[in-house]
Amino acid sequence: MRKKGVIFMLLRNLNPKQGLCNDTRLSITGLLENFISVKIVSECNRGGVVFLPRIELAPSDVNIPFALKRRQFPLIPAYAMTISKSQGQTFDHVGIYFDEPVF
Repeated sequence: MRKKGVIFMLLRNLNPKQGLCNDTRLSITGLLENFISVKIVSECNRGGVVFLPRIELAPSDVNIPFALKRRQFPLIPAYAMTISKSQGQTFDHVGIYFDEPVF
């Protein structure tokens, strides 16, 4: 479920010039049935408000005997991210939990 104010991560390159690239962090400001209003939280174009439409996704496997299509928003909750995805990001506060030695 999408909630206002929650941080999400973009899963597709929608408009790189506008800062809407894969792994861009976004905060939801408004919800409608076919599009979502979001504010960019990542470094590139921080504070910009954009609208994200639903995107039609279809598998590329031609061996499927039926047509499969779905429409969904290209977002995933960004409660946690891997070390490689966090490179280049700027954070005010960070929490790290290591239950085993890393090195």
